[in-house]
Amino acid sequence: MRRVFPTLVVLLFALLACEAMVLGAQSSARAQQGEPAAEQAPKLDLSGYAPGTIVVETSERKLHLVLENGEVITYPVGVGKAGKNWAGTGAISGKYLRPAWSPPRRLKMEKPWTPDYIPGGSPANPMGAAAMTLNIDQYAIHGTNNDSSIGGFVSFGCIRMHNHDILDLFKRVKVGTKVVVLK
Repeated sequence: MRRVFPTLVVLLFALLACEAMVLGAQSSARAQQGEPAAEQAPKLDLSGYAPGTIVVETSERKLHLVLENGEVITYPVGVGKAGKNWAGTGAISGKYLRPAWSPPRRLKMEKPWTPDYIPGGSPANPMGAAAMTLNIDQYAIHGTNNDSSIGGFVSFGCIRMHNHDILDLFKRVKVGTKVVVLK
């Protein structure tokens, strides 16, 4: 019996390690297939928002899409740097796949060496796979080719998403969708 117990413990740990590897591979496969990353339930009470509303929690670096029946899809995002973030209510004014990019006025004034134009599809294009412009200033919700920027205070006010997440959100919303940005 003394020899059986250590063998069972080793087998149990091996089984748990295999299960963890399978779950990790499934999660990685979902991300590669363009499924949004699973996120914890938001701390914010979103029950007061109409289905279809996008709510951005700047402090938590999360974007929530309110669905029917109290369901919510939550995506990790990058948001405005200190002094560049904002709060308010607006709407999606345009939707673009593989958009070209020109720097906003404020960015060009602060970084005059920034190119005046970067074509869509370029790895240097900060808009990534898709962009949805907002009817507020020159802000947008867009993808990024720099995944490490997601989760940080990184932009001049735009909301940055993983490319697979912006493509998922892009097909779920339409022009006119209400967008609420909270500090």
